[in-house]
Amino acid sequence: MTFKKKRANSKQEIPTASMPDIIFMLLLFFMVATTLREIDVYVKFKLPEAVAIQKIENKRLISYIWVGKSGKIQLNDNIVKVEDIQEIMYQKRVELPNVIVSLRIDKESDMGIVHDIQQALRKADARRINYSSMLKQ
Repeated sequence: MTFKKKRANSKQEIPTASMPDIIFMLLLFFMVATTLREIDVYVKFKLPEAVAIQKIENKRLISYIWVGKSGKIQLNDNIVKVEDIQEIMYQKRVELPNVIVSLRIDKESDMGIVHDIQQALRKADARRINYSSMLKQ
C-alpha cells in the first residue's frame, strides 16, 4: 500500500485588489514632484566659460533673460525690446518680490545691450541678478 500526498487544487495568487490605489498614489506623487520646462528658447546663444560656478537651488524664483549674438532679447517666453524690460520686470517683482533675474548672454554679444538691460533692471528695482555661464573644462 502506497500513500499519496494530497495537493491543494487552489492556486496561490498575488492579491491585486490594492493595485489601482498604489498606481494612483505613484501617479499623483510624480505629477506633484515633477517640474516641466515651461520656456522655449528662441534666441541662439553660447554661454561664456567660468572657472567656478554656483548653482541656484530654487528654480521657481528665476526669471530668465536671453541675449543672442545678433542682439535679440528674450524674456521668459517672449521676444522683447530693451525698452519693455523695465515694465515687465517691475510687474514680475510685484508678483514675486524675491525674483532672481538670470542673464544668459552670448559670449560674443555687444556689452552695450547688456548695460541697457542692467539699467532697465535697476529702474525696475530687480537687483538680484545672476550671470549664467558654463563650467570651464
